[in-house]
Amino acid sequence: MAPSTRAGRPEDLGPLLALGATALSGAVGTPALLEKALWEKRVWVAVLDGTLAGYLAVEKPLPGHVRLSSIAVSHKCRKRGVARSLLEYVLRSVGATETDGGTISAVAGLTDEPIARLLLSCGFIATRALPADVAGRQPQLYYQHKIRVEYVDPDARHLVPVSRWEQVAESLAPSDHAVTAIAMLSGELAFEISRFERDDPAQLQSGEAAAGIAFSGSILAAITFLLGLSFASERYPDDVRLLLIGATFATTMSLIIYASAAGELARIRSNAFGKIMKWGNVLSEYGGVLPFLASLPITYAQVTGSRWSAVVTGAFLSAALVVYERSEFSIAHRFRWSFTAASLAALTCFLPMVCVVMVAAHLPSWPWTAVLAAALTGRTVLYLYRRAAESGIAEHRRTWQIRQ
Repeated sequence: MAPSTRAGRPEDLGPLLALGATALSGAVGTPALLEKALWEKRVWVAVLDGTLAGYLAVEKPLPGHVRLSSIAVSHKCRKRGVARSLLEYVLRSVGATETDGGTISAVAGLTDEPIARLLLSCGFIATRALPADVAGRQPQLYYQHKIRVEYVDPDARHLVPVSRWEQVAESLAPSDHAVTAIAMLSGELAFEISRFERDDPAQLQSGEAAAGIAFSGSILAAITFLLGLSFASERYPDDVRLLLIGATFATTMSLIIYASAAGELARIRSNAFGKIMKWGNVLSEYGGVLPFLASLPITYAQVTGSRWSAVVTGAFLSAALVVYERSEFSIAHRFRWSFTAASLAALTCFLPMVCVVMVAAHLPSWPWTAVLAAALTGRTVLYLYRRAAESGIAEHRRTWQIRQ
């Protein structure tokens, strides 16, 4: 049976003080400090078989910085996934609502194997070596939870025995080196110390802005060509003309926003590049690309004399949109899915086929085109105002990888 995790309550104070003696890392502190942490909702507990099996407490010394201060598991509940479930739950809760891209850190003893394995397996890396501040106390390692995806040089990794403190400290002195794993080497514990490749954020952001401008410019050229063709043809449906006009406006706005992102990058004023790019990406896809693609089979159904080929074309486009929406290439993949988001995505995928069927049956298509435009508008509003910045990282994806 897997442990259940919840926020600590003031009535948990007694059992938590008893568990403090079994702490894997840190100290529970005085009853007054623990009671304060419970009231401030900085303690989470795990319940297993109806009993309190463990707890994890955090500190918040600064806005955007959370320190894991203590984790304890009852002796009879060891090796049952209690500590891991607590840490993963806290990382999800604190990382999503408290730090907003800040830092989650922990400090553990150099030879504290259980907590080292736990932290390293949950996305932490040890970035600093801290000498002992009191005689007789072991040195410590500073662990930090990775938020961004970074890459390890596969040819720049080495093993250092835990007993060789000076070499561990020397290996971690460069800012691009960190402990990424712990293993057994000739019968004793050893740290794997890796060198991370350092990218230039300004250069990467500049390339992203340039790619956005080039992509939106290409889409705008295709849309304006089709829009010009629509005004030259008497058989072109008015509802599709309006859809293309809206797509032209939205794509032009995305170009302006991408240019603004480039200006923000050049001035480095408010560190708002990511937020600006989210506006450009969302408007480019839901205001430009998808309306343009949806208009193609509807137009084909209006001008062709073959009903079956029009229906097949619409079905093929809808199937292709379903595959795209569920792939890692879509904008929706970068945000959290919900029932509303899934419903609007389903409308976006299947309404073009419905419009084609209506046209093939000589029925007006404008009501369905209006619903499609409303669905795309709804998705735009949802991602711009109801979702945080794009993450691009799945919930359980490892945030450091070996460069292939």
